[in-house]
Amino acid sequence: MSIIHRLAPDLANQIAAGEVIERPASVVKELVENALDANARRIVITVELGGKKLIRVEDDGDGMDPEDTRLAIERHATSKIVRADDLGAIRTLGFRGEALPSIASVSHFTLRTRARAALSGTEIKVNAGTVTSIREVGVPEGTCIEVADLFYNLPARRKFLKSDTAETTQISRLATQLAVGYPEVGFTLVSGVRTLLQCPPSAGLRERFFQLYGERPDLVEVRKAAGGLEIEGYVAALGDQGPTRGAQNVFVNRRIVKDRTIAHAIIEAYSVATIKERSPEVHLFLRIAPDRVDVNVHPAKAEVRFLEQSLVHEVLRRALGDALGQGRAPELQFRLEHAVPPAPGEPRPMTIPGVLAGAAVGNRWTSDPSSLIPNPESSITNPESGLQDRGFPMRDSGSGIGDSGSGIKDQGSGIRPMIPLGQFRDTFIIAVDDEGVAIIDQHVAHERVLFEQVMERLTAGRMESQRLLTPMLLELSPAQRDALGQHAAALDRFGIEIEEFGGDSVRLSAVPTLLDPAECEAAVRALADDLEGMGGGANVDEPLRRIAATMACHAAVKANYPLTLEKMRYILEELRRTAYSSVCPHGRPVVLRLTRREIEKNFQRI
Repeated sequence: MSIIHRLAPDLANQIAAGEVIERPASVVKELVENALDANARRIVITVELGGKKLIRVEDDGDGMDPEDTRLAIERHATSKIVRADDLGAIRTLGFRGEALPSIASVSHFTLRTRARAALSGTEIKVNAGTVTSIREVGVPEGTCIEVADLFYNLPARRKFLKSDTAETTQISRLATQLAVGYPEVGFTLVSGVRTLLQCPPSAGLRERFFQLYGERPDLVEVRKAAGGLEIEGYVAALGDQGPTRGAQNVFVNRRIVKDRTIAHAIIEAYSVATIKERSPEVHLFLRIAPDRVDVNVHPAKAEVRFLEQSLVHEVLRRALGDALGQGRAPELQFRLEHAVPPAPGEPRPMTIPGVLAGAAVGNRWTSDPSSLIPNPESSITNPESGLQDRGFPMRDSGSGIGDSGSGIKDQGSGIRPMIPLGQFRDTFIIAVDDEGVAIIDQHVAHERVLFEQVMERLTAGRMESQRLLTPMLLELSPAQRDALGQHAAALDRFGIEIEEFGGDSVRLSAVPTLLDPAECEAAVRALADDLEGMGGGANVDEPLRRIAATMACHAAVKANYPLTLEKMRYILEELRRTAYSSVCPHGRPVVLRLTRREIEKNFQRI
């Protein structure tokens, strides 16, 4: 007797549902993607009890005639591909023809639809995969699908669903992702009596992003086109001090995906600037020719495979690197607990039309030498202020970074041209730029500069080394000694010579010239801790970056250290030459800015 038999259609559909329909959010995803493929410009999603009781998706798309409506609920019935060759260049979100029959097999399913210009529509009802009624109805153009009592006939699956709140959160997150990916489409999400999302159609990504997220100064814009790949979007700035793990929305040809190549490129781009481990918030949109990406590799179409993975990785990594290098420093904001409004009748500052018309006000940040001439009526410089007594030159043609006497041009980095004024508690440099006041942590700023200088020198080979007159003996733990031994080749490139000396001791014979001998012991111990657990199989650049970061940290000027004006100016000028000037190699912010607008707002000038 044969033991192999064909599965019943309803059982086959339930198995397919298990692959495609994981939870209520999966239903929403499939139905909304069908609506987008049908050229919808308005989509309304309604859920009750986290989608367990009801999911309704309404759209104003193309709709279907009665014959197509009947075919739509049959397995592998689709309008999106005809022949096998079509799989090589998918241009739609759906294409397998599995979603509707899979959903209908595990719910009470109702589909109402009307084709454009048709006089009437069609309603079809399905319970657990069985059609119970088909009739002609009067409905608006487009399609409305209701999915009630999801998994009612699969209690084993239903009991694994999470709470109503958790399922609603998943649906809200998905709806937001889809709204970001399709700014020209209006999206509404209603849960019970609450409207969770309301986005009218927008002109483009920038406008839609503002609709959903408001002002996000902690994100930087990404734009790049190379190698047949177009990339745009927004990513967390290096100086962002938000959560280590942020939301990552990645679209390939407007399809939401999770891809290891893309994820690795994101991590690589951030690791070049800082050794701080993070999974940053990103909203990225990649466009590539459909025949260069395979979307038919996952039942839920959540993964893709690129024809040229290394090319995609490199273009994306460089795009992110360029954008991160342009990232602005974090901005400070006043939070006054008791704002004092002007008293009634008290005069407010007002502009007088025509008074400044045609006036030429000096600007030390322009390249016009005449703009460096101080305005005698507005200058606050006082020759008798005593600054000269503290060693600060009163007139210095090079004090304006970016002016004609400096020779430093604005390279488009995240740090603006700045003029140092002095120090606060011998730890922070206070400077001004054309848009406000900047506060610079002198240690992390110098650390950033040294880190990039070290990494640049390593590209030419080995760093300069100095031998210690008396080798230094250090006692380390077995794990620390093992970590240093595994990365002996990398340490040698930095000019560090360490060898076993018996027992728990190691002998340090040479160190980089940039390192103060007094810092040697602390630096080596920090290196051992940083490298511990990394293993010898790590990416060759990773230990180099970690060693460079530790060296830079121990060689940089410390807090509570007085600086001359020339030293401050040197740090600021070199900082502007660096590619990632907003954070140190360990991820700490370098600069905080107090903008002109924030200052004027709190002085009630605007």
